[in-house]
Amino acid sequence: MIVDCALYRDGSRVQGDTDYRALRARARGADDFVWIGLHEPTEDEIADVAEVFGLHPLAVEDAVRAHQRPKLERYGDMVFVVLKTLWYVDERDAVETGEIAMFAGHDFVVSVRHGQGNELHSARRALESSHQVLGHGPGGVLYAVIDRVVDEYLDVVDELVVDVDEIETSVFSTDRTNDSARIYVLKRELAEVRRAVLPLREPVARLARGDVATVPEKARPFFRDVADHLARAAETVDSLDALLSTAFDAHLAQISVQQNDDMRKISAGAALVVVPTLIAGIYGMNFTHMPELGWTYGYPFALVLMGLVAAGLWALFKKSGWL
Repeated sequence: MIVDCALYRDGSRVQGDTDYRALRARARGADDFVWIGLHEPTEDEIADVAEVFGLHPLAVEDAVRAHQRPKLERYGDMVFVVLKTLWYVDERDAVETGEIAMFAGHDFVVSVRHGQGNELHSARRALESSHQVLGHGPGGVLYAVIDRVVDEYLDVVDELVVDVDEIETSVFSTDRTNDSARIYVLKRELAEVRRAVLPLREPVARLARGDVATVPEKARPFFRDVADHLARAAETVDSLDALLSTAFDAHLAQISVQQNDDMRKISAGAALVVVPTLIAGIYGMNFTHMPELGWTYGYPFALVLMGLVAAGLWALFKKSGWL
C-alpha cells in the first residue's frame, strides 16, 4: 500500500497525491523529485511503480521478497539501497528486525518498508522541515532515512548495554544465579544487530566518498556523520559480545567453584557422621573379651570419645574453610 507520495521542489513539499504518474509528469525542474513510500506492497502494486519510474527488475524482486542483506547497488543512474531496521522490545529483552529498500534516481525516491517498526512518516515530516537537507534532492532523502535507521541502531545498542551490565552484576554477585540462558539470548540478539550494522558500513562509506552520482558533493559530509555513528554502533556491539563471552566463562568458572565448595561441605559433613559411626560400630560388636564391656564408665566414655572426635573434625574443617 502507498503510505505517502509527494512532489518536492527547491527543498519544499509542493503537492501530495497518490497519483504518482501525474506527480512524476510534473517533476520537470532540475531540483524536482517525487518520493513515494510503500509498505509491504504486493507484486502487482510495485510492478506498476516500477514501470512508471523505470526500476530494475532484479532490484524490484529484492524489494518485494525482503530478507536481504544490507547493500548498495547501482543500476545505471539509479541507486538501490537495502537497510535492516531494528527496534528493542523491553518486555521480552528482544531485538526485532524489519527492512527498508530504497530506489533513488535523479528525480525520484521509492521507499519500500517491511515490518512493523521504524516507520518513515516521522522521518519524512522531519525532513520536510529541514529545507537545507531536502534541498539535496534524492540524496538528502537517502541521508535522512539512513540516519534515522542508524539512530535506531544506537538506541538498540544502548538498551543492550544495560542488559549486559545486568548480566555482569548477576554473574559476579554472591547469590547463586543461572545466567547461561540469558547470556545465550543476548549473544543471539547481538548477532542480529551485527547482521544489520556491519554490512551497512561499506555502502555508507561509498555514499560518503561520493561514489554514487545521486548524492551531490554538498551532501557527503552528512554521510560521513552517519558513518561515524555506524562505526560507534559496530564497535559497541563487538565490545558487548566480548564482554558476554567473558561473563559466560566467568559464570562457568563460578559454577565449578561452587560445585567444589559443595563437595567439600558434603565431604566434611560425611566425615562428621562416619567417625562417630565407626566408634559406635566397634563398641557394638560385643566381643567377650573387649576390656570396655565390663567397665562401668565404658558407655559414657564412648559417647565422650565420639563427641570429642566430631568436635575436633568440625574445628579442623572450619579452619580450612570446608564448613
